[in-house]
Order: sequence, then C-alpha cells, then structure tokens
Amino acid sequence: MAITRDKKKALVAEMSTVLTGAKMTVYAQYQGLSVADIQELRKAAREAGVTITVIKNRLVRVAIESIDTYKNVDTSALSGQLLYAISTEDEVAPAQVLNNFAKTHPALQFVGAFSGEGANLDANDVKALAGLPSKNQLIGEVISQLLSPVHDVTNALSGNLHALLDGVEAKATS
Repeated sequence: MAITRDKKKALVAEMSTVLTGAKMTVYAQYQGLSVADIQELRKAAREAGVTITVIKNRLVRVAIESIDTYKNVDTSALSGQLLYAISTEDEVAPAQVLNNFAKTHPALQFVGAFSGEGANLDANDVKALAGLPSKNQLIGEVISQLLSPVHDVTNALSGNLHALLDGVEAKATS
C-alpha cells in the first residue's frame, strides 16, 4: 500500500525533529529477522532509552537534507532494509543495544551511524562504540576514583583509632 504525500511529509518532519535532537543514530540491516525479533529488539531498546524506527531510506535522506548539522553527511550507505536506533540521551546506547541484540540474532548487521555533531561513522566505528561503557558507568567510575583518597584516609584514621583503643583496653585490663 502506497503512502500518501501528506503522510510522507509528516514522516519526514517527524524524522527531522528526532534527528535534530539525537546524540547518536545507528542504522543496521535487519533482513532475516522476524516480527517477533523486531518486537524483542524494540522492548530492549525502550528499556535503554533508545527508539527503534523503520522508515524508508529516501525519507531519511530528505530529513537529513533539511537539517543543517547533517547537510554534509554521506548518505550513500542508506540502502536496503535498514532500521534506525536513535538516542537523545546517550551517545553509546544505540550501538550497545543493537550489539547486544546482534549477539543472539546474527541477521542484524551494523551499517553505520550519524553522531549528534554530524559525523558519519562506519560499521567498525559503531562496533568500537558498542564496546565502550555507558555514560552512567563512566560517571560511576569517575566518582569512585574521586572518592578513593577519601576512603583511604578514613580507613587509615580508623585503623589508628582501633590501635589506640586496643592499647587503652590492654592497659585497663592489666
């Protein structure tokens, strides 16, 4: 069934809005996945704050051309059956969601990505991104490193106080 011109305009406008606010958009081939597999992927993506969209590549090209940030992006890789994983919160989340899903569903293949700054990434770059820790994990690691000296000082002082108390107790009992 053909899509009406008004529906196409609405889809392009919606995609333009989504891409404008996106920190990362990863696109992958999904040929060979069942409808149940796609639903499973969408559920996992929702839990990670990622939106999965299946839209005609031509409409995505039109949406990209209407955004200043993406005007110079090479869209030649947008061919075949592609799905788009988009995150407005985390740059790494779309790649991680698709990578985790691809581990159990090898039919899903990375094609590339667009960063929020308008950079075009190839499949290898996306796979490298998928291996990075998430933003929340990185924040946790930084906080842990910052608190490490505080914990060391606290433990040292606590050890000295325990030694002092042990000495006082030994003198009191003798």
